[in-house]
Amino acid sequence: MIASFKVVALGALVFSLLVSYGSCARPVSFNASAFTADPNWEAARATWYGAPTGAGPDDDGGACGFKNVNLPPFSAMTSCGNEPLFKDGKGCGSCYQIRCVNNPACSGNPETVIITDMNYYPVAKYHFDLSGTAFGAMAKPGRNDELRHAGIIDIQFQRVPCNYPGQKVTFHVEEGSNPVYLAVLVEFEDGDGDVVQVDLMEANSGSWTPMRESWGSIWRLDSNHRLQAPFSLRITNESGKTLVANQVIPANWVPNTYYRSIVQY
Repeated sequence: MIASFKVVALGALVFSLLVSYGSCARPVSFNASAFTADPNWEAARATWYGAPTGAGPDDDGGACGFKNVNLPPFSAMTSCGNEPLFKDGKGCGSCYQIRCVNNPACSGNPETVIITDMNYYPVAKYHFDLSGTAFGAMAKPGRNDELRHAGIIDIQFQRVPCNYPGQKVTFHVEEGSNPVYLAVLVEFEDGDGDVVQVDLMEANSGSWTPMRESWGSIWRLDSNHRLQAPFSLRITNESGKTLVANQVIPANWVPNTYYRSIVQY
């Protein structure tokens, strides 16, 4: 599906072709950005992939496991991050303000994006491979396509707290979970937006069992006994703050189901 290109120059047109029809896994060559960043912001570069007004990958998901990222609250304002941003999955859900510079189509206004996927072939020390929607959002009114045509652009970024108005932390029991194996996706955490540890408490146990990161923002527990629901879950974010969702997964839980808590950071 992805076309193959022979790179004959380092001009903006070639960059545009490589990026516009690429994906998070598409390698490209690069030269370091020469612009000077605001001291309160860090320098990065941005590309985009997928449909021009889409949410990135065709399946509306990615290496973090988040689902329906084309819909609110993600609303397609998503990005792949290279390793300093993705952090082996522990950067999943982190929120960043980005603004583009050094392009006449740039508005210069900050936009907030969420890390939902991994970028394996960066074009800079910090590389945001944005959805077409998020990339175009940095443009002046009516110049979205012009900015997307640039392909690779200089941006500035800063970490910001996540804010999901009206949302509570939500847990999705993944397909394949069974009485001795539980895999859970964690979503919609305000504040840091990420999760670095999840612990589970079985019914009437009184003690927490650490879960292991499976991939992205999915955590799993492989048990040597039949797990006793309802389950309470304790999550810890990058700042070390913990949040407990008591008996959030009921006794009659089933796989491929969302369970919304009543707690939020």
